Amino acid sequence: MARRALILLEGNGHGTGEQYVQAAKSFGLHPITLSTDPAQYPYLAAGGVEAIQVDTDNLHALINECSRLGKTYEIVGITSAEEKVYATAGKLCQQFDLPGPNPASVEQCCDKFIQRRLLADGGVPIPAYRLATNAAEVESCAAEIGLPVVVKPAIGGIGGIGVRLCRNVAELAEHTAHLLGGKHTWRSSPKILVEEFAQGPFYEADTMGNEVIGISAADFDHPPHFLFRESIFPALLTNDEHERISDVALRCLGALGLGWGPTNIELRWTTRGPVVIEVNPRIAGGTYPRRAHLAYGVDLVTEHIKLATGVECDLRTTYLQTAAVRFLLPDRDGTLSWIDGDSRAAAVSGVVEVKFYVKPKTQIVRKGDYRDRIGHVIAASSSFAQTKAILQHAVGLIDWSITPFSTSGEEEHAVPLNSSSSLKGSR
Repeated sequence: MARRALILLEGNGHGTGEQYVQAAKSFGLHPITLSTDPAQYPYLAAGGVEAIQVDTDNLHALINECSRLGKTYEIVGITSAEEKVYATAGKLCQQFDLPGPNPASVEQCCDKFIQRRLLADGGVPIPAYRLATNAAEVESCAAEIGLPVVVKPAIGGIGGIGVRLCRNVAELAEHTAHLLGGKHTWRSSPKILVEEFAQGPFYEADTMGNEVIGISAADFDHPPHFLFRESIFPALLTNDEHERISDVALRCLGALGLGWGPTNIELRWTTRGPVVIEVNPRIAGGTYPRRAHLAYGVDLVTEHIKLATGVECDLRTTYLQTAAVRFLLPDRDGTLSWIDGDSRAAAVSGVVEVKFYVKPKTQIVRKGDYRDRIGHVIAASSSFAQTKAILQHAVGLIDWSITPFSTSGEEEHAVPLNSSSSLKGSR
């Protein structure tokens, strides 16, 4: 009997890709990753995971590779943790008669301008928005909407890349020059979304199929960037607030033609109530699936794999506890001299995980997006307030120092950063 295999299109540098690999193995499947550059995902080689180099922008090449693998394995599912190839995964599912998302719906959702238009047509509350392709149009769009505005790539911008709050004309010109001046990588011709800055508490609603699994709350580091500081699952909401956010989330699925598999919906609670900031046709990355599992007992990654392989999902949720993450963020550029306190923080009752992403001697150059994170702490307990207190205490035990880059050619002294100063505004 042929071995049952799950094809994973590309990996994921946010941590979710490795979770898919491990979940597939636990489910008794043989995961095979197809990637343009498998070496960019260290967990593949470290875990001895089968990976094949193939151009994932070439649908014909992917069909040929899957056909070849089908002679050795029983391919029971094809999916991805990576948004940029998720529509392609859907096309492969159609080609091989496997369960999967509607690729046309995913492609429309991944273009934020088209997404906004479809949401507006569906009566979903969204910020005012305009599309620009050059600096003059960006300036004109911002004038029409009124400063401050959020300026971002219409396609891409995952993890906050290229996303910025522009509070005045100078910031608008600076960020426009960044996006159009060669510093931002475009997969196609530049399309810039200029939108109203919706102000209010930030929430994320996660769905699987047409069911809302849960709602988390998050806050950000200091503007003008949108770098998550802290996220807690579930959010502290009244029944009415929960129902209104859930209703808007489900309306998003209808407006965008989604409703198969996972979706992550970002909202802000404004004076108008919940306003949709973005709909992502995928599971939120990083620590999010783990915290959902800790809070509700639902393993989003495993349930997605079940869907992709034609197995019935179990989406029954039971509130277990409150789970939160704080991301460790540096407040300056330079060379990381040392970082410690992980064992002290991990010993705090209620701490689930302490993880550093970098080692001493690493050069820190902040970009204003998820790549700035140097670690995280996850905590869980029976109450919202207690979880927040545990997290704050554990983070306070972590220290590091950064030696600023020299501008004179002379070695500068390391600047110690304790958690109370360096972690202001981390997620």
